[in-house]
Amino acid sequence: MSAGDRRWGDRGEAIGRGVTWLARWSTRAALAALGFVLLWWLIGKLWVVVMPVLLGLLITTVLWPPARWLRGRGLPPALAASVVLLVGLGVLGGVVALISTSIASGVPEIADSATKALQQARDWLSGPPFNLADSKLDQLIDQGVDQLQSSVGTIANGLLTGVGTVTSGLVTGVLALLLAFLFVKDGPRFTPWLRGVVGERAGGHLTVVLERVWTTLGDFIRTQAIVSLVDAVLIGIGLVVLGVPLAVPLAALTFLGGFIPIVGAFVAGALAVLVALVSNGLTTAIIMLVIVVVVQQLEGNVLQPVLQSRSLRLHAAVVLLAVTAGSSLYGIAGAFLAVPVVAAVSVVMRYLDEVIQRGSVSGASEPVETVPERDRPDE
Repeated sequence: MSAGDRRWGDRGEAIGRGVTWLARWSTRAALAALGFVLLWWLIGKLWVVVMPVLLGLLITTVLWPPARWLRGRGLPPALAASVVLLVGLGVLGGVVALISTSIASGVPEIADSATKALQQARDWLSGPPFNLADSKLDQLIDQGVDQLQSSVGTIANGLLTGVGTVTSGLVTGVLALLLAFLFVKDGPRFTPWLRGVVGERAGGHLTVVLERVWTTLGDFIRTQAIVSLVDAVLIGIGLVVLGVPLAVPLAALTFLGGFIPIVGAFVAGALAVLVALVSNGLTTAIIMLVIVVVVQQLEGNVLQPVLQSRSLRLHAAVVLLAVTAGSSLYGIAGAFLAVPVVAAVSVVMRYLDEVIQRGSVSGASEPVETVPERDRPDE
């Protein structure tokens, strides 16, 4: 065989090996993609169960530190879990009562302002350049009433759908609270049980990963609380400076709405602008709108991505893309849960990388160093 034949033979063998390698990894990638699709489909089918579990875990990250403190003082697990849950519900109920009381006390003032605003609008429409007489205004009002009456069926269907959604949300919330109580009470028993089921070696790895994921969830809740607090303070200062009534309840709603990405901030900001328009006029409403837009842009494009990228060790672009993908796939719940889910996945990937690197150096695959004891969900 000539040198040229050997050269072509070697090249053909190299191409064959490359094609074989590509086919092998393509098959693996296809099987992995199929597994992800099936997992995604299963999560969608079981979303009514998955959603309360995820919310319960997030609530547990808030309730566990005080419950751990109470258990350290000698309280039984069930009593400690009951105390922190009842205190948390009491605080939430107090906030709701404060908001309701403030709204009730400010409604008469807003109603008077709304009446004056409607009268001013009627006078403005009756003058130049519109020159609408009272009869024309009444005719327009009648047309609006007729249009509203013709849409009663559609409105009723929308209300029924909304009632069903609210009912489902209430059921999910109650189930999440019950699960949070059980997680707080029996959480420390989970990792020993897991070690006994899967074995000491695999259980060690799973314990370390779950502890790190737990720490990540706590960091997410704290970061989200800081972002919501900054939003509430800035918008509340704007409301007070402009003299808009209901500043305290609107700021509280802004804080609570900050935990619901996209929709929560939009609704809270829209309410602030609407109250400013009705009570203080168009100029104040425009200024309030500018304040809300600036604060929300600061929060959505700077504060939240930067803080979450630091606390969760995720790039700001990853946080933005995760929220966008989660909201497009699962709506509000997806937007809220997208970041902690992506952070948990990144924790698992980083741990796998640590295990691989340690195994390549020492030839072992033992669990690597775990999180600090103070951040563990067990005692």
